[in-house]
Amino acid sequence: MADTRIESLERVKELFQQLPGIGPRSAERVAFHLLRSPRDYAAAMAQALLDLKDRVGHCSVCFNLTEADPCAICADPGRDQKEIWVVEQPKDLLALESTGMIRGVYHVLMGHIAPLEGVEPGDLNVDALLQRVRSQDVREVILATNPTVEGDGTALHLESLLRDLKIKTTRPARGLAVGSALEYATPGMLEAAIRGRSAS
Repeated sequence: MADTRIESLERVKELFQQLPGIGPRSAERVAFHLLRSPRDYAAAMAQALLDLKDRVGHCSVCFNLTEADPCAICADPGRDQKEIWVVEQPKDLLALESTGMIRGVYHVLMGHIAPLEGVEPGDLNVDALLQRVRSQDVREVILATNPTVEGDGTALHLESLLRDLKIKTTRPARGLAVGSALEYATPGMLEAAIRGRSAS
């Protein structure tokens, strides 16, 4: 039987299957869509991916994703630099920012403490947070980690470190379901959590 596999097509399908949430059938549909599309479209997509890798990095202050350093939020003089919202990932920052209610700035940990997965406090941007708190006149740190076992454990660890620095810490209210993630919360849920935050 003749081999009907087309190597370049299979390679594209294989790469798409490595993306989160993309199975073999979805990868095949995307690959055939690209095959049918004009060459300019494929070239634009390839260039966009290269630009993503070449231009996007982390803010040296808060570790948010940005094309400029510092990021637009950290560089905004209208932001309250004395109020720091600590989140696990950039996508959590985007979720909170979409509410339009945050007047402070952020600090992105780039994960949560998970000893069983080999993630310790030293693997996160914890030291950078403590350095920010020590060097700035910070009034409040809001520990907006996800309401999961790992997120809560991370918040407790940070709270203990910040208590030693005599910094007020709070947590968003539990309008957020336990075990959920900020990125999936509706703006209404996030607004309620922001307004009802309490001392941790």
